Amino acid sequence: MNTFDVALFHIVNSQAGHHTWLDGLMSSVAQYSVEIYAIAFIALWLLLPKREEGPRHALVVAVFAGILALLVNLVISHIWFRPRPFTVLAAGTFTELIPHAPDASFPSDHASGSFALASATWGKINRWVAAGLTALAVLTMIARVYTGVHWPTDVLAGMVIGVFAGRVIWKIGAPILSLTRIGLRMFHFGRYARG
Repeated sequence: MNTFDVALFHIVNSQAGHHTWLDGLMSSVAQYSVEIYAIAFIALWLLLPKREEGPRHALVVAVFAGILALLVNLVISHIWFRPRPFTVLAAGTFTELIPHAPDASFPSDHASGSFALASATWGKINRWVAAGLTALAVLTMIARVYTGVHWPTDVLAGMVIGVFAGRVIWKIGAPILSLTRIGLRMFHFGRYARG
């Protein structure tokens, strides 16, 4: 491992195990950020004003961006396997708060997915909501290192991949608009909803 990763990993991970509330928060975010995004997206879809097609379209685009980010990660992890911190660091030199399989560490799926979901909403929905989604993505990055399951560059690479995926899907977003409109009709929301 490079010295930057090891040094920064220990700076972040050394904070674990000292505060129960912080450990609980970081462990929850590290494990359940995807579920938190799912709940947030469903709530946004349902709570947006009836004729707001644009923001709902951004949510659909974000989901596709998340899928693309994970596919990119899958390819990269098969080309280059990087071991996770807990498989190479000496016992007692770090704190692992959550159990994890010793699979590929690079890049981080959670960071990629979180930033794909968040970045796809930038400039497309209420800025405060987008800021909240982005804050969750940043917290997810930190939490994955804090809990001992990723190196810092795993999550940094995940962030880049996620933002890239968000931009790519928006470039080809027109075909996805039809899916948004189908969703609006199915759930009786938006300008295409039936009476």
